[in-house]
Amino acid sequence: MRKLKSALLYTALALVANAAMAEGPDIAALRSGDMDKLTISDGMTASDVPFQTETGGTATLTDYRGQVIAVNFWATWCVPCREEMPSLAALQDSFAGQNFQVVTIATGRNSPQAVQKFFDEVGVTTLPQHLDNGMGLARSMGVLGLPATILIDKNGNEVGRLLGGADWNSDSARAIVQALIDG
Repeated sequence: MRKLKSALLYTALALVANAAMAEGPDIAALRSGDMDKLTISDGMTASDVPFQTETGGTATLTDYRGQVIAVNFWATWCVPCREEMPSLAALQDSFAGQNFQVVTIATGRNSPQAVQKFFDEVGVTTLPQHLDNGMGLARSMGVLGLPATILIDKNGNEVGRLLGGADWNSDSARAIVQALIDG
């Protein structure tokens, strides 16, 4: 009887520990400042609708599986996007060489030339210049305004989203990204 109780207790502890690990890090506890606007998501799988890469090819968010990604939807005419983009570049630079990527996707009618001009004007050289001209990816991910940044975990599941501009180079943003990388 004692062995049965021990086995049941061990099994229960293992199940609770596995469930806690499956849920991932508690990013809600790391939010402060601009990151207070980060809405915790239900973990749905990110869209596989293709977008145009900066080299003219196509890619999907599933191509980033195995990495934590911050997908930023923006447009060349968006003033908060102009203010936010340098902090996204700084966030990318903070995690260089780690399992993290900022994936910037200009959504709507943005020509490659206008995107390049925008990046030149804000002094960003380290972020991709992907396009979603038909807005298929943005629509499939429920993006209703710009800028919108969606955090996706290593398994390709949405874990949080922030609508509007934010300082992505803040201590809170870096702590959230680090927790997702470590989780």
